[in-house]
Parts: sequence; C-alpha cells; structure tokens
Amino acid sequence: MSTQHQISLPYTMGTSSDFSAQIPYHTHFHYEIYYFHAGKVNYLINDRIHVLEPGDLLLMHGMTLHRANVDPSEEYVRSILHFDPFYFKQFIQPLFAADLLEPFQKLQNVRLQLRGSEKAEVEEILLKLGQLYDQQDPFSQQRFQARMLDLLILINQHCQKPLNEKPTFPSSKEQHVQAIISYIELHYGEDITLEGIQTELHLSKFYLAKTFKEVTGSTIFQFLMLRRIYQAKIDLIDSGKPITEVGYEVGFKHPSHFSRAFKLHTELTPEQYRKQHQLLSAGQQ
Repeated sequence: MSTQHQISLPYTMGTSSDFSAQIPYHTHFHYEIYYFHAGKVNYLINDRIHVLEPGDLLLMHGMTLHRANVDPSEEYVRSILHFDPFYFKQFIQPLFAADLLEPFQKLQNVRLQLRGSEKAEVEEILLKLGQLYDQQDPFSQQRFQARMLDLLILINQHCQKPLNEKPTFPSSKEQHVQAIISYIELHYGEDITLEGIQTELHLSKFYLAKTFKEVTGSTIFQFLMLRRIYQAKIDLIDSGKPITEVGYEVGFKHPSHFSRAFKLHTELTPEQYRKQHQLLSAGQQ
C-alpha cells in the first residue's frame, strides 16, 4: 500500500515497500511520524544523519529539511503518518490532556529507538491505523482518530526518556558527512567552496565530494542550495524583511538568482510564496 501525502488533508497514513524509493529533500507544514520497518537507510534531518535500524521512530516538525537516502539493494519498508497540528489540537486533542504536540514543538526532530515489546506495541497500532485509514466510512474515521490519539499519548510517554544521547555512526564516512552538514549549517549564508570545506575539515575535497554523494544521495552544493531555499521559506513566512534582504541573508549574491532558484525548487516566486502563506495563515485565524 502506498499513499500520496497531500497538504490539504488533515492527516494521511500509509505503509509502503519498494526497492527504489529516492525522495528528494523536502519540507511540509504537517507534522510527521515516520516508522522504519526494514531496509538500509541514512535519514537526514536538517543537520543530523540517522543511520536507521528496524524499530526506529522519527518525529519531525515538517518545516525541517529532511529526506531518506535509500540503499536500493535492500527492500525499504516504512510507515508514515502526516497530520495537521492545527486540526489535531482542535478536533482530536482532549481538553483535559497535556499538550500532546509538545515533543514536536520543543524537540522538533526526535529519534526513538523502540525494541522488544515497545516495538511490537507501536507496530500493532500502526497496522490497525493503516487498516482503518483504508476504510472510508465515518465509524472507521472516528476509530482512526482514537487510535491516533493513543499513539500520540504513547509517543509522549517515550519522549519523557532522556533524548540527549550523542548520535553514533558505523563508519568514518558518516562522521565526515556529518561534519560537512554541520559546517553548512553554520555557514550557509556565506560563500562556501570545496576548498574552504577542505581547509576546515583537513580532508581532500575530492574525497569529501565523493563521500557526501555516496552517503546522502546528493552533492554538497545541491544540499547547500536546498538549505538556503529552506531557510528562505522560513524567513519569508516568519519575518517582514524585504525579499531582496532575505535572499542576501541566506547566501544569494543576486536577487535574480534568488528568484530563479526559489521558483525552480518551489514552483513559486518568493513574492508568491509569501503571499500564499499569508492567506493560509489568515484563513486559520
């Protein structure tokens, strides 16, 4: 079963299995619960790399840049639940309960490593959610929302555990790519070159370029471009800065280049993007 995720829906649910799922870096306004069943995947969330293991559950604040880099030699199986946080708070979150969206809002992006009975419990909930989601009658939809509420309560319980453990990597390659991503995170608004990264990390620029592509599935400069566009999206929505200033601050030297690159990746000009989300925000008030 494979489900297309549409931002117009309050929630979408799907489990899919394939050998060739290569999804580009993306952002969305829905919150995301991602559960990894099987395969070999490096999951990149903003400036962190997660080498996934079966039973890993990711919570993602959708506006964070993310993607899965999948090894096509192994079957890739995952379950994904996208939901509108505004809808959840208005129609699913009980008035008497604590804020169940707190892990998404305060931690933003969390990896929970579920094993044993905890893993089995979450997989049982996801299986039932998938079955109910595929049934379109009103009772199944109500039961889906009840199960979704149960899942969010369980997730909040797991999020009480310490989440400040340092990420571990199986090889030096992931460590080097992590260093590149961290460098980009600090300097994406500046003029970044391979020579500059080479000097900073004391590694050959040829090795760095090859390793980054191997681990992430994209080039260093493709990632840099998407990081700049991602930051521009946030600034266009959250600040009243002139569009030209937003472009300069995220690393574009010329307004025309910023406008072309932004439209290439979003199908909207910066002006159209800002206006669209001002209208969306006004509609939710």
